[in-house]
Amino acid sequence: MSAKKGESPLKLAGLVVAWYAGNTLYNVYNKKATNSMHAHWFIACAQLVVGIVWSITMWVTGLRKKPNLSAPDIAACIPIGLCACVAHAGSVLAMGVGAVSFAQIVKACEPVFAAVVGIVVPPMDIKPVLAYVMLIPIIGGVGLACVKEGKGVDINMTAFMWASIANLAAAIKGKLGSSVTKALKNDKTKNMDSANVYGVMNIISFLFTVPMVVIAEASTLPQEWEKAVAAHGAQDVIMNIALSGFFFYIYNEFAFAFTAHVGAVTSSVLNTAKRVIIIVVSAIVFSEAMERNTVLGSAIAICGVFAYSLASKKKPATKAKTSKMD
Repeated sequence: MSAKKGESPLKLAGLVVAWYAGNTLYNVYNKKATNSMHAHWFIACAQLVVGIVWSITMWVTGLRKKPNLSAPDIAACIPIGLCACVAHAGSVLAMGVGAVSFAQIVKACEPVFAAVVGIVVPPMDIKPVLAYVMLIPIIGGVGLACVKEGKGVDINMTAFMWASIANLAAAIKGKLGSSVTKALKNDKTKNMDSANVYGVMNIISFLFTVPMVVIAEASTLPQEWEKAVAAHGAQDVIMNIALSGFFFYIYNEFAFAFTAHVGAVTSSVLNTAKRVIIIVVSAIVFSEAMERNTVLGSAIAICGVFAYSLASKKKPATKAKTSKMD
């Protein structure tokens, strides 16, 4: 684990454990919430509210410095918040209509989207050739996981579509957000550490999610709520939504903090390993079928993502040496 100088290995290990535990519990409670209530945009929105309450509490009590952002700073964050909204909602909807394990397998394809976005969206980001080669096992592994024994290709197209939309939004968010968040963090007067960056993006994401709830579910929301309460009880429905929102916010905050300490490559590698845990836990908790092709395809895809993360780490540029020779 390539940590920055002065970082405690124990602290980094704690961040990883908290990140993994939070992410796994989020996936479990998110699936319980979407199983109990078929208003998935509403659930995605409600999850963000939990994070907003957490952030505001931290700022009001003084436990965390309040962000000090200008109008141009907020404007620069808006496109990133929009992408965060689509990435989050896409994931919730994908897991709501399909198996958690399938959504995670498709989401393992995110590097493919990131590689394309890196080339298409300026400034162009060209990876080493080996990194692009590693996209082949990722795509092949996901394809194999979709082949069911005796049935051929069997894909939940709605879940696949929403997971792919989430991947694209996450890739664009990563592309657009890197320079903006770096600038905000470097200006100490902004009070924008990793936690506050995520807190602000969470608020913007919520503001974009609300209109989608109104458009997609406002007419059916009262009926869906009544059905959910009648079938599961108000306490269970509220608890699952609240806990999924809490763990969603917490795991992202720990993930942001960990990335700030070790860098994107190490974080990406561990993010890949995290998917294995989520797939296994969800398969056990929700009795999701794991056929041979699903297991083998998942393993190939995840290994491909692991190799892509390592191959994407560019070697230091040689411009410095050249300038000295000049």
